[in-house]
Amino acid sequence: MVALDAVRAEFRPGTTALLGPNGAGKTTLLSLLSTARRPHEGTVSLLGEPVGGRARVRRVRERVGVLPQSFGYYPRFTVSEFVEYAAWLRKVPRARRAERTREALRLVELEKYADRRMGELSGGMLRRAGIAQAVVNEPALVLLDEPTVGLDPAQRVGFRSLIKNLGERSAVVMSTHLAEDVAHVCDRVHVLLDGRVRFTGSIGELCARAPGDAAGKEVNGPTVEAGYLAVVGRGGNEAGS
Repeated sequence: MVALDAVRAEFRPGTTALLGPNGAGKTTLLSLLSTARRPHEGTVSLLGEPVGGRARVRRVRERVGVLPQSFGYYPRFTVSEFVEYAAWLRKVPRARRAERTREALRLVELEKYADRRMGELSGGMLRRAGIAQAVVNEPALVLLDEPTVGLDPAQRVGFRSLIKNLGERSAVVMSTHLAEDVAHVCDRVHVLLDGRVRFTGSIGELCARAPGDAAGKEVNGPTVEAGYLAVVGRGGNEAGS
C-alpha cells in the first residue's frame, strides 16, 4: 500500500496547513518531515539539505521541533524539567538550557507553572507544555499534529494566537481538521487526498474554489471548508487526522 505517491510540497516561513480526509497521508508526511520515517523512494530535503545518513539526520533533528497529537512524559517531572529534558535531547548547549527553557515557558505563558508536575496539568496547559518542548531549541521548522484537539473553544482561541506567533519565528506545518483554525492561523494550505497533493495555495485561493456565492465571501471557517470540499469532492470524508 502506498501512503504517499509523488508528493511535492514546499514549506515556507509562516504557517502551512495540511488538510485531508482520514488516510490521506498527512501523518505519514509529518513523520517524514520529522525524520521519524524514511521514504521508500524519492528524497526528503529539509532546511536546505537532503536527509540521509546519521550525521545529516542528527543535524536536522536539532533544528526541528515536533508536537505529536499525543506525547509521552513522566508525570512526576515538573514542567521546567520536562522542557529542559527536551532541550538536552535536541543538543541545546548545557550553558543555554536553563535560559532556553525559561524563554520557551514564557512564550507559551507557563512561567508561573514551571514547578508544577506534568501529571497535575489541565489539558490546555499540557498542550502548551508540549509546544514549549517543541520550540525550546529555537527550531527553524515546527511540526504540529492536531495541536488544538481536545481543547475547549476558549483554549482554542488562545492557541491560535500562539501558533500564529510561532509562524513569525519559524516555518510551521500544522495538521488539522478544523477549518476555523486554518482560517485564523494559516498562510498556506496543502490538501492531500489518496496520498497525493491535490491543492497548494493561499487560504484565499482555497476559498475561491468554493462553489457559488461562497467563493467571494470573507475568509472564514465555512468558506475554507467549502473550498476544501470542492477540491476533494463533496462525497469525500471530513478532513481528519
